[in-house]
Amino acid sequence: MKKSIKSSKRRAFQKKSKKSDILAVVHETAKSLYDSDLMDVKTMHSFDVMCLPSVRNLTAKEIKKIRLREKLSQPVFAGYLNASASTVKKWETGEKHPTGPALKLLNLIADKGLNVLV
Repeated sequence: MKKSIKSSKRRAFQKKSKKSDILAVVHETAKSLYDSDLMDVKTMHSFDVMCLPSVRNLTAKEIKKIRLREKLSQPVFAGYLNASASTVKKWETGEKHPTGPALKLLNLIADKGLNVLV
């Protein structure tokens, strides 16, 4: 059973990776057209929005894992996210779930590390 879970996760990652690659090529092409004055700014903005990476919801375990990977205490991690230490604690226990800018920042830190904020 573990093997099938791993393979389904791998397929989901590959599918996401392929989609990301395709969107990157589409955005690059659109940017070239815009830079060549063959596309107006409104259309370019549409491509910018379409090609933004999606923000995924994170579980309490994932949030704690991100913080521990960065070797930060809850209060220090909260400072980077412009949140209170009690909010981070509630996220990590599953009592609350991050939304909006906090969720976006958590996704960025998860994908690129804390250095993306400094």
